[in-house]
Amino acid sequence: MSESSILVRRQIGFRVITLNRPDRLNAFNDAMHEVLRDAIDEAEADEDCRALLLTGAGRAFCSGQDLADRLLKPGEKPVPRESLEKYYNPLVRRLRALPFPVVGAVNGVAAGAGANIALACDIVIAARSATFTQSFARIGLIPDSGGTYILPRLVGEARARALMLTAQPVPAERAAEMGMIWRCVDDEQLMPEATALCEQFATAPTQGLALIKRALDASATNTFEEQLDLERDLQRDAVLSPDYAEGVRAFMEKRKPNFRGRK
Repeated sequence: MSESSILVRRQIGFRVITLNRPDRLNAFNDAMHEVLRDAIDEAEADEDCRALLLTGAGRAFCSGQDLADRLLKPGEKPVPRESLEKYYNPLVRRLRALPFPVVGAVNGVAAGAGANIALACDIVIAARSATFTQSFARIGLIPDSGGTYILPRLVGEARARALMLTAQPVPAERAAEMGMIWRCVDDEQLMPEATALCEQFATAPTQGLALIKRALDASATNTFEEQLDLERDLQRDAVLSPDYAEGVRAFMEKRKPNFRGRK
């Protein structure tokens, strides 16, 4: 485990990435973005990595952008699009497109871009003490990092509008009730639950799970006919994978399958 703004722990079949600026509530600066990008690159390049667990150190998952890193000197003008185009947008795109499941374990405050990075994970489990806040309106910004796309699809437009315009925190238990996240658990059960899920994915048919991710992401904009055609094409790819053949053999032989995953 490297001592830096990002901690990486290699487990059998998956990796745990921890945002590690607890004194700043794991707020992002440019250096942290770059280390996280490299950590995700390494995970994706490792064929033995079949899931990713993303969490935060201390009492926050992530409070978004470190505003101290954006203070301007007298006479300086902000560069509005640079941070989103260089860091945040590539990050959320990457989480959605990784060829294996990404589990977000939200251990505390998830605010601003931090909330939307969490929601970009495939499955989100939150500690009961965690909160999700679209805090952008408090400083005159609009939600970014995919928030205006993902949140309405999770909770509906009426709730998403209210949460974004009021910047009202949502406790984890309420977030689960609203369908914003998958599950709320007691604080001490957060990492055991998230780890158990990644252990499950580490022995699952990873290629098939990656195809599920692709199908779900496309369904947001496809017509019904387009989605049926995509399902047909992706199912063809799934049927041709070694994991499907192994799954059928294991079913017929009444044994546990030994899926190859990404290899």
